[in-house]
Amino acid sequence: MGLETEYGLFIDGIDVSDLTREAREVVQSGPIGAPWDYDEESPLQDLRGFRASRLKTNPADDQVERTSRSHGPRPRTPHEEHVDRVLTNGARLYHDHGHPEYSTPECLNLRDLIAHDRAGERIVWTAAQNYRQRTGRTVTVYKNNTDYHGMSYGCHENYLMQRDLPFEHLVVGLLPFLVTRILYAGSGKVGAEGTGDRESIGYQLSQRADFFDEIASVDTLHHRPLINTRDEPHADRHRWRRLHLICGDANLSEYAAALKLGTTALVLTMLERGYGAPVELKDPIEAIRRISHDLTQCWLVELSDGRTIPAIDIQRAYLLAAEELFSGRDEETGWVLREWAAVLDDLEANPQCLGDRLDWVAKRDMLESFLEMENKDWSEDADLLRSIDLEYHNLDPERGLFWTLRQEGTSRCLTDDGAIQAAMHSPPQDTRAFLRGLCLNRFDVKSVSWGRVLVRHRRRMVELDLRQTVNGSLKSSPQMPANATLEDVIESIAEFSSRR
Repeated sequence: MGLETEYGLFIDGIDVSDLTREAREVVQSGPIGAPWDYDEESPLQDLRGFRASRLKTNPADDQVERTSRSHGPRPRTPHEEHVDRVLTNGARLYHDHGHPEYSTPECLNLRDLIAHDRAGERIVWTAAQNYRQRTGRTVTVYKNNTDYHGMSYGCHENYLMQRDLPFEHLVVGLLPFLVTRILYAGSGKVGAEGTGDRESIGYQLSQRADFFDEIASVDTLHHRPLINTRDEPHADRHRWRRLHLICGDANLSEYAAALKLGTTALVLTMLERGYGAPVELKDPIEAIRRISHDLTQCWLVELSDGRTIPAIDIQRAYLLAAEELFSGRDEETGWVLREWAAVLDDLEANPQCLGDRLDWVAKRDMLESFLEMENKDWSEDADLLRSIDLEYHNLDPERGLFWTLRQEGTSRCLTDDGAIQAAMHSPPQDTRAFLRGLCLNRFDVKSVSWGRVLVRHRRRMVELDLRQTVNGSLKSSPQMPANATLEDVIESIAEFSSRR
């Protein structure tokens, strides 16, 4: 599993048309790493077996880019244009339009992934402070998904899956789960965007729910799909696919993030083993919006056969199947199953008690406390409420409202400061990210991607194919003894390549 997070950026005195340039400068202020290798990327390749002609772009984004180019400094060289590097912890730090973006290394367990996601927050925050010291500009970084001006940016999830699962089975089986998991995975939002009834919505569950209008497509920037069909496995494509989900919110709650990732991983394994969807939704796009907007907390969903059932019941159906298949498998699976059941019970009985676990409840509690103190209601001073919403997501530990919960001990944690600090510098020990990080620490690395590392060794270029690794160890030719060091591997591959 892995996470990619685009961070919201506000820089005092900088117009939105210049944010692309400044996001680049923020990333440039971060830790040094090896350049990213773009040769293996194929964003137009579709899981459904064809290649798209192009990716759709948001017209508003296009206008910002045109304005930036027409009023900005001299054109940059390709090397200057892309600040995209891989770090010693196996992660990737880069900029995407006006957003710093951090991709965690591949992880095999939830605790490692949460620690590396937290490490990404600190790395991006530190880069922003370095930028501030260098430029004198005040910079604010948000781990959220909307700028409240019609723009949305993502927190993308990645899961390794078997290639032989038919795509149609994946879509049908996954949609009801994805649409209803915002009950615990949503990060909460004041108001709504892009909908006709936005004025009547004081608060909703999800920041991303308003921004989807397709079931499945390869696009990510405009006409966003619930299921992204990009086919970049970063592994042996004959055996594996990488499911790239863009429909989730960015979570600050470690508990909510772990539950989102853990339940999704279990559901995907269920589908690989032949389980199907318990229901079929009449309109998944409409359903995710209705659940998110439902202030009554009934969270009803219309099915294709005309029935209407609670979204919680759909989640329970997936949970029961997961319990049947995975009960007793291992400690982490046991945690996911127990907490999944507990959260569904609490959502049904008293959602208010979930403020220590779910972002949308914790944020709503803060907003309601403010309204009560000021003797206001949700219809008054929407701009102020949106400002409070944004401050919940502020990465500044002195200003961000979420961090007050962390400091008070009222937000459940799955990791600690030591694990987060370690994840800022060291990769997971049990995935190929370990080899990636090891190479960066020991060798002259010329470029890196998820699937390979290009190293200069004794005046020769040596390529390590990381797509053929098992638990962090290379298994590709030439054959190496079990006690071989990484230096032995590099030397042998160099010799092997020269003989070929």
